[in-house]
Amino acid sequence: MQQADIGLIGLAVMGQNLVLNMSDHGIQVAVYNRSTDKVDAFIAGGAQGKSITGHHSIADLVAQLKAPRRVMLLVKAGAAVDETIAAITPHLDPGDIIIDGGNSHFPDSNRRFEELKEQGIYFIGSGVSGGEEGARFGPSIMPGGDERAWPAVKDIFQSIAAQVDDQPCCEWVGPAGSGHFVKMVHNGIEYGDMQLIAEAYDLLHRGLGMSADELHAVFSEWNQGLLDSYLIEITADIFTVKDEDGAPLLDKILDAAGQKGTGKWTAMNALDNGTPLTLITEAVYARALSARKRERLDANAAYKSHSIPIAGDRDSAISAIHDALYASKIISYAQGFMLMRQAAVDFEWPLNYGGVALMWRGGCIIRSRFLDNIKQAYDKDPELENLLLDDFFIEQIQRAMPGWRAAVKLAIDAGIPVPAMSSALAFFDGYCSGTLPANLIQAQRDYFGAHTYERVDRERGERFHTDWAGLNGNAISGAYDA
Repeated sequence: MQQADIGLIGLAVMGQNLVLNMSDHGIQVAVYNRSTDKVDAFIAGGAQGKSITGHHSIADLVAQLKAPRRVMLLVKAGAAVDETIAAITPHLDPGDIIIDGGNSHFPDSNRRFEELKEQGIYFIGSGVSGGEEGARFGPSIMPGGDERAWPAVKDIFQSIAAQVDDQPCCEWVGPAGSGHFVKMVHNGIEYGDMQLIAEAYDLLHRGLGMSADELHAVFSEWNQGLLDSYLIEITADIFTVKDEDGAPLLDKILDAAGQKGTGKWTAMNALDNGTPLTLITEAVYARALSARKRERLDANAAYKSHSIPIAGDRDSAISAIHDALYASKIISYAQGFMLMRQAAVDFEWPLNYGGVALMWRGGCIIRSRFLDNIKQAYDKDPELENLLLDDFFIEQIQRAMPGWRAAVKLAIDAGIPVPAMSSALAFFDGYCSGTLPANLIQAQRDYFGAHTYERVDRERGERFHTDWAGLNGNAISGAYDA
């Protein structure tokens, strides 16, 4: 029996599709699943006649692999990953490689990287994005971990990844859990994008009374221009699907969104390191609010709440909603790259932001037209502090600004919630404001807690305290957190 190039553990839909993708590219794959009947069904089904072998034990799987042994996991994040790693490592030698291709939280990948390094085993934590279709025909792959393992997996990963302009949407990210961190940010931006599109849909559907056919036409047109992206494309398709009675299927779907936690991880990390990830955090909260369906129905009845149709010129309103969606989408990406920039400082990761944008141009859920512009921005200035300071994005925001403000006003007047669009606008106004009311907050903190403050007419870092209440209190707080 020919030895396999790589082993894969976990034969759910993503695992099976990734294996078939590898086989299509001439890669010999050995597979294992805890439920061995899945192995048998896969080998007898989709894998039949391909360069794929099935195994009923981890020991048999590892014995079938070429050195250095490469074992990729696509199992549920959390304890299952640790349990699988513990089952694999007794069969591995120093220099062998474990790849976690699931949606693991990056602190877990940081820990696993260190633990396996002590055993001489190379760990890669790799984000994989693109859903079932991406896994089968070319995902975006974001590997990070022990760089010594990269040469042994590079050809495999780059051959199966999505290709844009003859470039694979896969490149080395950085050390430890950086690959899973970048995937986490990707998923946070995905939450933001989906919420923004949902808000645009709500304004068009409830606010302007547009039918499914009209919505399909609008989103199809948008997908030919500045908003060209995978999520806009599939949204246009969704409006065409009818239920058995001929009515739009979308109208039959309960308005309570689920989530698997990756957006929450993004928001929590931003809170931990002080990055103002306002839009993505609002997108997470919007899903949480949608899940409270019964309460919302009770509140709707109690307040006799209803939306008011948007008045005025319809074409102008559609144009404004387009611009609000586009500008807010730019904010979503800008905030995501802010978070990566902070992580690079906190963890001393040499992240290549242009390279990240390149990986996201194809295969992944958030692929969109202006990722090329993001890459160009970082190619021009690798130390760019924020995408909003790049000339291209300055021009795009300025052009979209009137429509952005108009759309948020239309939403407020109509009683249609747009938490992501409005928080994006508030963030932008705050980011561009040379003066914010935080001076009053600092005065309040000093008043009740003697936390001290800085002055605009003195050097930064010099601290002052005022006895605001006239109590002759000169003691100041021993801890200060700006």
